[in-house]
Amino acid sequence: MAERRERTAFRRSVAARVLVSYAIVALAFALAAGFSLLAQQAAAREMRLVKGGYLPMRLAVHDLVAAQDTWNAQLNDITEAKNPAYKRVWFEVEQRGRPRSFDGVRKAITGAFVTERDRESALIGESLITTTREIERFARADGERLERLFHALDRNDAATAEALKDELVRRGSQVRKRLGELEVSVEKQVELQLVAAQDRELLAIRLLAVLSAITVLVGISMALYARRVLRPLARVTERAQAVARGDLQARPAVQSDDEIGELAVTFERMVSAIAEANAQLVVAERLATVGKMAAHVTHEIRNPLSSIALNLELLEEQLGLLRPSPSAASSGGRDAEAEALALLRAIGREVERLSGLSQQYLAFARQRPLDLESEDVGAIAREAAEFVRRELEQHGIALELDIAAELPTVLADEGQLRQALLNLLRNAREAMPKGGRIVVRVHGPDDGGVTVVVEDEGPGIDPALRQHLFEPFFTTKSHGTGLGLAITQQIARAHGGSIECEPRSSDGVGTRFTLRLPGAPDSRRARSSPENAAE
Repeated sequence: MAERRERTAFRRSVAARVLVSYAIVALAFALAAGFSLLAQQAAAREMRLVKGGYLPMRLAVHDLVAAQDTWNAQLNDITEAKNPAYKRVWFEVEQRGRPRSFDGVRKAITGAFVTERDRESALIGESLITTTREIERFARADGERLERLFHALDRNDAATAEALKDELVRRGSQVRKRLGELEVSVEKQVELQLVAAQDRELLAIRLLAVLSAITVLVGISMALYARRVLRPLARVTERAQAVARGDLQARPAVQSDDEIGELAVTFERMVSAIAEANAQLVVAERLATVGKMAAHVTHEIRNPLSSIALNLELLEEQLGLLRPSPSAASSGGRDAEAEALALLRAIGREVERLSGLSQQYLAFARQRPLDLESEDVGAIAREAAEFVRRELEQHGIALELDIAAELPTVLADEGQLRQALLNLLRNAREAMPKGGRIVVRVHGPDDGGVTVVVEDEGPGIDPALRQHLFEPFFTTKSHGTGLGLAITQQIARAHGGSIECEPRSSDGVGTRFTLRLPGAPDSRRARSSPENAAE
């Protein structure tokens, strides 16, 4: 398995693929260059053979034939010579030189056909050498006949001398004929060898041309292949330049099964992260500005609201003190008093609502630091549920709890976590004005944290609106500040957790909020009391 992964990594590696492509080009060039070198060496060897083998051999055989012609010419008029002694000296010199001539021919044949040649050429050379030895052996017998001829001439035995001359001339003709055949055979073999050399040279030139063409094609193909392999890198570079100019819009990553593809995917992820970070920075800056403004406005209106509330209490007390006795009071006075008290109570309720809104804005703008302690999230969820149970029942909503028996402890700020849960429960209540059921589940996943799920049976949320739920001041209700879920998300992130919203069922009915909190570093299981079980 590891070996297969290594092979896959090598195949996908851009460096390896480019290296292999250029290695193929280098191999093709090496083959062409090597064959060219071999062809040049063969041509040089043929030239050395022609110069050092064929030409000396042809000259040696030709000289031997010429010497035999001279021998025969001297034999024709030997009986008419005025001074046979001179003839005798010449023939003795020629006889002593004949072995050296034949040895020279054999050495030339050996150099042309036998030394460093193929088996077929060696056989031809050996056959020519054998023929040369036979001719030499045949010609060597003329020495004894020449001695007898000169003895006859010394005795003036014309008849015997003439007969011996005719025999020597006849034998000389035979030697000349056989040497001529040897010369023709040598010429023929030389021509065959030269034609074969020319054919080999022509074949080498053609093969070299083909190899050169193949090398060029391989080079062009590998260059195109390398360009295709590296083309995605140019696209990644262009994408990087576009990002540098400020284009942070998501783009499909370059599809490439190698490091360039991995680089493109990583780069696009980085661009998405940068775009998300920029968006969060813009939102954070906007929220910071809004928060500062909200804190300032809240601070400015809290004191007047407190003063108004105090004055309302004083007015109610004054009205109570100025209330006339029942016997003296007329019906018209009682009605005016009741109407004044009703107006004061309405003003008081609005003051309370404004105070609550200002408190909520201030809580969002100035979130206090977390006071983290090891907490049992199941117990906090149960307390929050019991706190709003009566309120939910008044609106016709049933509350069900499903809390796991053992949960990991969580480092949390109990007050802020309870506020987040109350926000989710009240949000679920407002989603079901005609009543229904809310289910709260608390369980511990395998990663050691705690997950709190709040489900309602409301009409659900449009997917187009769901992505904006946690944005500050966004609300789907006709009333409200749009800060409840934003504060809840703020609390979740401050605890290192997250919150998500999704449909409760596949048909889009109902909504499910999932709050995930990480476990404490020294997380231990908190055993809940029996009433923590499903209610």
